[in-house]
Amino acid sequence: MNILDTFKARHLFEDMTSPELAKALDSPLTVYAGFDPTNDSLQAGNFVTIMALAHLQRAGHRVIALVGGATGLIGDPSGKSKERNLLSAEQVERNLVGIKENLSRFIDFNPQSPNPAILVNNYDWFKSFTFIDLLREIGRYFRMGVMLSKDSVKKRMESDDGMSFTEFCYQILQGYDFYHLYKTYGCTLQLGGSDQWGNITAGTELVRRIDGREVFGMTFPLVCDSTGKKFGKSEGNAIFLDARKTPYYDFYQFFLRTMDADVIRFLKIFTFLPMARIAELEQAVATAPERREAQQVLAEELTRTVHGEQGLAVAKKATQVLFGGSLDGLAAADLEAIFANVPSASLPAAEVLGKPAFEVIAAAGMAASKGEARRLVQQGGLSINNVKAGGLDRCFASDDLIEGRLAVLRSGKKSFFLLRAE
Repeated sequence: MNILDTFKARHLFEDMTSPELAKALDSPLTVYAGFDPTNDSLQAGNFVTIMALAHLQRAGHRVIALVGGATGLIGDPSGKSKERNLLSAEQVERNLVGIKENLSRFIDFNPQSPNPAILVNNYDWFKSFTFIDLLREIGRYFRMGVMLSKDSVKKRMESDDGMSFTEFCYQILQGYDFYHLYKTYGCTLQLGGSDQWGNITAGTELVRRIDGREVFGMTFPLVCDSTGKKFGKSEGNAIFLDARKTPYYDFYQFFLRTMDADVIRFLKIFTFLPMARIAELEQAVATAPERREAQQVLAEELTRTVHGEQGLAVAKKATQVLFGGSLDGLAAADLEAIFANVPSASLPAAEVLGKPAFEVIAAAGMAASKGEARRLVQQGGLSINNVKAGGLDRCFASDDLIEGRLAVLRSGKKSFFLLRAE
């Protein structure tokens, strides 16, 4: 199967600059896609770009991941309603390290591999450019009418905020990126989301004007769920690939909560599962949606790829904990992440160890009063680390504190409370 057919079958294709690309892809090409270094971790919203590069590498094409160290200092206006805050060079440099680590989970950068990917930073070729260089060597090939006709430019020009000259020049810099990679690595294909069409064609046109050579661009759809909401955020918060920003459990749960209407499409886009296996899961959604088998596979595949077997194990263990399972094997840091959004309190260790459980939960504020706390314990409604607390004579022991500092309390089935002993 031609890689273009794979892209179409997996909802990874929207448009291309020339039908000749289909034939060109029959032979190995050098391909690139860009990543914005505005954070030290990529997000779930970057998955489509990452997967596109990964599929191409697996098909024998050489892939280049370009991190926009220079363009990130300016800001891409595509899809933005207003100008964003500019990054410092130091911030960009720190972010590059995290981005390469994220990409390495999907794309092989090992120089010993038969077809290693390449990571480049466009700051390396722009840092020596002067403004005069930019105008003489690049700017003279761009036409104002074409630049002003780009959708991303027109929308911003018509908005109340307008567009700065800095942002307006973004397409010139991205266009030159393509030309530089074409001259340096023989790169002839750029990938990007559909909102990048204008920037991509700026590059293909620049190569044509300077060298008279046809190079290609290809876009993929921007992924939305069945309600029209842009993919990649949970309750307004971005889903990061770095566990320090989005814990294993939250990452796993984000995909586990995928709606039936979206899950098969997401399996095609975000995993390497064979299409035959996805067809089986589609049948499972149709005949037994309550089992949520497809969602489970999606969550497991992505969590394993991004966080490894250990991260997946922690995420699944956390799910069990929330339904009353054992806390064995979970570190205090894992529990802090799992229960980040539940009520919590800190007490001196001396006010916890050896003290009756009902007194401790009253002091911590889990119960409104000692009387309420006493009734909760008497009625068997209190659990410590998912184990029933017992009677009023139950006191906190050192074994109740995970790593000597944390206990997970629960009243009833689902009301959790995190107690820290300091």
